Amino acid sequence: MHPFLLPLEKQFVQYADITKAEGMKAYMRCQFEFYGIAMNERRNICKVFIQTNPLPSVDEVEKVVKYAWKEPQREWQYFAIELLWQYKKQWKKSTIKIIEYCITHKSWWDTVDAMASDWAGVYFKIFPDQIITITGNWNRSENIWLQRTSLLFQKKYKETTDIKILSGYILNLAASEAFFIRKAIGWSLREYAKTNPEWVRSFVDKHKLSSLSRREAIKNI
Repeated sequence: MHPFLLPLEKQFVQYADITKAEGMKAYMRCQFEFYGIAMNERRNICKVFIQTNPLPSVDEVEKVVKYAWKEPQREWQYFAIELLWQYKKQWKKSTIKIIEYCITHKSWWDTVDAMASDWAGVYFKIFPDQIITITGNWNRSENIWLQRTSLLFQKKYKETTDIKILSGYILNLAASEAFFIRKAIGWSLREYAKTNPEWVRSFVDKHKLSSLSRREAIKNI
């Protein structure tokens, strides 16, 4: 474990709850271990830790994130997401490497969805010239979590959403039978419907989407 993480490990152990850990593990289909720390309590622990400990350099923090990603307890991955986000003003174009690493390792909706908006979404605001190449590669990849991220990175963009990219990526994956892709298509449209419901309604009417995607898209219209 990276030395920077050792004091936080002590806190995680201190607040661990075996009963809650078993429930959390079951909820995630037994894919990950947990300390069993409730979300709000964990976030407070991590927030205080970040505020009260000297943070490493931006280059070193990427190493810290990888160390945290290799730990078995899921709380470490949640902390890593919050930690790297703190450095967003110092991100470089090369930061996309650690973003892609985390999206494609220990992948599940709980981390990927957070990284899609808090990491990828922010990264492409900082480096918009990278959007077409990188998200295009993600959308055409065989990895469903990269595909899902290509659909969701604009989730918080609202009126700055690039409709051409959104619609193109959705149509590229519209025939996918993967639950997490169909769900992401619907979710991306539902989020944009908060800004432009007329466009979403028209898009859904014009194109063949799975019943899940369609249902999710128009849920709040």
